[in-house]
Amino acid sequence: MSEAPRVISGIEAMRGVGQRRAKGFWADVWDRVMRRRAAVIALAWIAMVAAGAVLAPLLANAHPLRMEKLGPGGEVTAVTWPLWEHLRATDLLLLLGVVFAAAWLLPGRLAGLPRGTRLAMLAIAFVQATFTVLVVSVVHDWLDAMQRSEATRAWARSGAAPWLVSAAVAVPLATLAGSLPTIERRMPRAGLAALVAVACTLCLADRWQTRLVNFDRYAEQEAAGEIRAIYTLVPWSPEHVRSDMGLARPGTRAGDRIESERDTPLGRRPLWLGSDALGGDVLSQMIWACRLSISIGLVSTGISLLIGVTLGAVAGYFGGRADLLLQRLVEIFMAIPVLFLLIVAAGVLPRNTYVMMALIGCFSWTGAARFTRAEFLKLRRQDFVQSAQSVGLPLRLILFRHMLPNGITPVLVDASFAVAAAITVEATLSFLGLGPDGQASWGKLLSSATASTGTFVWWLAVFPGGAIFLSVLAYNVLGESLRDAIDPKLRKAAH
Repeated sequence: MSEAPRVISGIEAMRGVGQRRAKGFWADVWDRVMRRRAAVIALAWIAMVAAGAVLAPLLANAHPLRMEKLGPGGEVTAVTWPLWEHLRATDLLLLLGVVFAAAWLLPGRLAGLPRGTRLAMLAIAFVQATFTVLVVSVVHDWLDAMQRSEATRAWARSGAAPWLVSAAVAVPLATLAGSLPTIERRMPRAGLAALVAVACTLCLADRWQTRLVNFDRYAEQEAAGEIRAIYTLVPWSPEHVRSDMGLARPGTRAGDRIESERDTPLGRRPLWLGSDALGGDVLSQMIWACRLSISIGLVSTGISLLIGVTLGAVAGYFGGRADLLLQRLVEIFMAIPVLFLLIVAAGVLPRNTYVMMALIGCFSWTGAARFTRAEFLKLRRQDFVQSAQSVGLPLRLILFRHMLPNGITPVLVDASFAVAAAITVEATLSFLGLGPDGQASWGKLLSSATASTGTFVWWLAVFPGGAIFLSVLAYNVLGESLRDAIDPKLRKAAH
């Protein structure tokens, strides 16, 4: 039996008795997005791709998770962990970052900071770690290049070089990240920047030298009874290729193609999605390609947002000649065909992920700049902006602390579409054979569906092609859902 509604007096109504607390803007937007079934499915797919990107080394790896060395009588003489020993610095930092982010973004207030502030601090920490890894990698490659002197290369392989180089790069970047005005309290900013610097230094110094890989040695030792190994869920790596397993159909086991290893542990490993023409497992490449796809989309979009929001804010706030000059710059960059520029760049620049991220981000910021400019042109005459000007606040605080939060919503919607566009560009370049060298890619798998044999190999077209289609569709659906939830005119039309 339902309880009768309570009758309140006018004075109680004025005091707020019986009234519900209004939701915040972003809480209301999130509720509206989650009411759409298509948006929930899109978020689930994006979450699955992100999980594959972070957990790829733990899901698909030809290195044993645990390996027992056996003596002549079958007794265990030693236990090693090859998978842990071969994890790279980026793998360790991704795993640590996900665990820390999950704890950092717990509901409620942590260290007296609201969740929005913690999210902004986490974004800056991610950028700090990315640049630290990038710069240390570039320095390591420069020191270890064949053109360097023998003394330089010997110093690069010494025990002190990893720690000195990693610390020399991490400390200045931590100082810069800690000085950014994300919040007024300096200690949380400096503490988080120092924590990221320590984590990057430890991981980069510990994984300074690349270990040699010989996947077939594990199979030989298992066949000889020298070791007993436990593997991950998918016991293959993208780099593990065997010519005698080329173009195996989905569901095939390695022993079905290799008679000499039919009864060995290698022969019992399944190829769930088949193999490519070189004998590489398709499922392991699909999982590892999630990392390339989501990193290209997020990092390049972050670069474009940084450039576009800054230039758009300056143009919209000042107007006049500054606006005229920046708008001509926007038109020049809009006229540049990004895909053809990337094709030319692939022939003259190093073909790696960082170069592709930088090029896509530096030439796709025009949309963010135009949206930010339009919002700032409307906001610069608002009372709160003029009040901030009258009390003498610095320009950076007026632009990025007071005006930007009120004009960022169209930019965030555009960012979702930009991520989808970046994934499409990367897949196109990889399909043409111009993607990053030595990395698994959905586009590269898709190109091998007919390139090697001249006949159509359906599993090399369906699985990577479906992953590209679903990823681009998911980001587009999410962007449309955000746009409908934010724009009051579209909400009214829907009703």
